[in-house]
Amino acid sequence: MYSIRIRDHILIAHSLNRPVFGPAQNMHGATYVVDVTFSSPNLDENNIVIDIGYAHQALKDVLNPLNYQNLDNHPELKNELTTTEFLAKYIHDQLKAHVKHTFSGKIAVTLGESHVAWANYTGE
Repeated sequence: MYSIRIRDHILIAHSLNRPVFGPAQNMHGATYVVDVTFSSPNLDENNIVIDIGYAHQALKDVLNPLNYQNLDNHPELKNELTTTEFLAKYIHDQLKAHVKHTFSGKIAVTLGESHVAWANYTGE
């Protein structure tokens, strides 16, 4: 299996309105490091998994509508509990749709919410 990994980040605000989240029930900010791994059992005709420049731009396109936003007010997310796990899958699904015409392998999205905690979603 071949893979490449790219990295970016987003700054968001949100609240997680359930008692299980303790103080995070209140509005708070988060800076997520976003790592995306593109994997494929084969290289394409150019001997690459995916063009790194294209992958970076696709990720920026997906993250841009989230960056510096209050996710509680985001049109697609305002009725969701935007946990780190949920956001990893949301970013994965948006990215997969963005690159579907040029990449058919697996995509894994990892969100680093701090230096000691990460959440990951790997698609089929």
